[in-house]
Order: sequence, then C-alpha cells, then structure tokens
Amino acid sequence: QVQLRESGGGLVQAGGSLRLSCSASGRTFSDAAMGWFRQAPGKEREFVASINWRVGSTYYADSVKGRFTISRDKAENTVYLQMNSLKPEDTAVYYCAADPKITTAQLMGRTPARYLELWGQGTLVTVSS
Repeated sequence: QVQLRESGGGLVQAGGSLRLSCSASGRTFSDAAMGWFRQAPGKEREFVASINWRVGSTYYADSVKGRFTISRDKAENTVYLQMNSLKPEDTAVYYCAADPKITTAQLMGRTPARYLELWGQGTLVTVSS
C-alpha cells in the first residue's frame, strides 16, 4: 500500500514562495501520475498540477500556470510543488494524490478528485495580503 505524506506548508505574504513536498512510501507505481490538489474553506477540492512519474511530463491548472512548478525526484520518491508569486486566493489545504490507473499528467488533471485512489493528509498554505 502506497502512503503519501505532504510537508512544506505555512504562512507567507502575497508575492512570496513556498515549496511543498510529497513523499511516497510503500509500493510505488513506476508509470503512474501524481498530482497536487487544493481545497479552500467552503469550496470543492480542485486540481493544481500533475506529473507523470516515468517521463516527467506535466500539466497545470490555468490559475497556477507560470507561477507553480511540479517536479519529481525518483531517487527520493518525492514530488515537489514550487509555488512562486503566491496570492491570497492560493490559500488552501494542499493535497498530494496518486492513482495507479492514471498514467498521464493530463488525465489526472481532468479526473475529478473524488475518483482518485490515494491521498495524503494535506498541508495548509496561508497567503496573507
């Protein structure tokens, strides 16, 4: 069973940066996609960014394109989300997700969160104005 654990959240001023990490333990999926989603208070969980573990192709939500970068370190079994130029509307709990049935970053970005199999516990990002 794969376990996902996020870290790196915190409080930052608008315009600042944070880097989130998601470490995967247990059995991993060599050709699966992994991604980041977020959920603000009173809102549904939404897609942020995804990456194919094997080839490194990426896919982003329009709201974060040009500001966020997803990457992975195969040796560390870790996916990162570098977040720059943060805005107050980026405030949310950020979750790492994976699903062995989803092998492309684009497909993960187009799959509703409720259908994804594996989730971390989330890490809170708060951006002050």
